[in-house]
This record gives sequence, C-alpha cells and structure tokens, in this order.
Amino acid sequence: DLTISFAAGLSKMGFIPIIHTIAPFMVNRGFEQIKIDFGYQKLRGKFVSIGSSYDYAALGCTHHCPEDVNLMLNIPNMQVVVPGHSKEFEKIFFKTFDYKNPFYFRLTDKENNEPVNVKFGKVAHLQKGNLLTLILVGPVLNYIDFDLLKSYNINMVYITTLRPLDTINLKKINKNIDKFLIIEPFYSSYLPTKLLEIFERRIIIKNISVPYKFLTNYGSKKDHDIKNGFFMKNIRKKLDELIQIK
Repeated sequence: DLTISFAAGLSKMGFIPIIHTIAPFMVNRGFEQIKIDFGYQKLRGKFVSIGSSYDYAALGCTHHCPEDVNLMLNIPNMQVVVPGHSKEFEKIFFKTFDYKNPFYFRLTDKENNEPVNVKFGKVAHLQKGNLLTLILVGPVLNYIDFDLLKSYNINMVYITTLRPLDTINLKKINKNIDKFLIIEPFYSSYLPTKLLEIFERRIIIKNISVPYKFLTNYGSKKDHDIKNGFFMKNIRKKLDELIQIK
C-alpha cells in the first residue's frame, strides 16, 4: 500500500512510476490505493504484475490471483493488457508509455512459445472461419494445436488488450457468427459481458477459464491447468459441442 501511495506522489510530481511485484501483493493488497490514488486522481502509472492466477502454484493459494483482471477493470480509467509473450509486452509497453491513463500489464513467466504481432487496443485475427469464433486471451496459445484446428472452419482471434477492447474489429470479424468459445487464464466475467453488449442478437458463449472457486491443492501450474481444462483434448471437445448446438 505504501509503495503505491509513494508511486502516486511521484506521479503527481510529473514522473511516470513503474510498480512491479507479484499480482496478489499488488492487486489484492493494494487495490484501494490503486483505485483512489491512481484511478480517482487520474494519475499516470504502470502496474506490471507477474505470477497471476496460479503461476506460483507451488507456493500455495496465498500466491494465487485469478481475480486481478476483473478487479483492475473495475477501475474505470484503468487500461488492462494481458500479453502472451515478453516481446508483446515490450512492444505495447513502450508504445503506450506516455499515455495519460494508468495501465495494468499482467505478465507471466509461462509465456507463449512465440510472440504474435500485436498492437495496443487491437485484436489479431489468426484464422478465418464461419462456424464459430475461438477467442484466445494472452498466454494460452501453448494449449492450442494450430495444425489440428486448420481442419476446423472456425475463426481464431487473439486478444492482448482488454481495455480498450477492439469492439470495431470484433463486430466486423464476427458479423455472421453467433457462437464463441473464450479461453482466458483468469476468472471469467468481462469478455462474455462485453460480447453481449457488442452484438444485438442472440449469441452463444462458452468459456474455458479459471473456475470461480478457491484452488486449495498444491502442485505445479501444469497440474492446475489440467484440472481446470486448459489442454487441447478438452478444448476440442468444447469446440465440437458448440458446433453441434443449433
């Protein structure tokens, strides 16, 4: 809390502070100060976390933080970026360094194998198709067998910027699509709600995300991933089920 208030003081003096620590220490324990000092006062600052959700699973649930994205999105002017690779973070971070809004960058040391050519505030269209859209958020690409999904007539959209969300391209890409599967490495809430706002028609949304409960067991991140459905066999099953829905 004191670190965040100190950073706010630096921001008031004209500096652009960068605050970096693991997500539960920054977001959970410092949320009120982030909200009041940076959000309410409209100060510039860069909040850069690591270890969100359960990257540090071996340290137990005190080091879990799957709620960070939705918490930070509850600060109205907070810009939220979930890069899937360090090179994506580097590109967006320096391109947005002088923006007036506060920023939350959610990093991981379990990054995607390869970076995507991303732009701040824009989605990346990875594959075109007609049956449904698979939305991939940040560091989830390693779960995907892209060669296998080439045989599926589906859209694939990669999102790193959650706010501002690229609603224009989402509407354009999904003009004739009404089924969505979202894979997101945190608690689900924001994206399904935004999709329902964007499309003025009946749409079907399914998701693979961190379940809304306390994860009390120890183990590795991979152990949690498997238990929570972040693997290709389960993703393919969800896609097949969604395609069959009339």
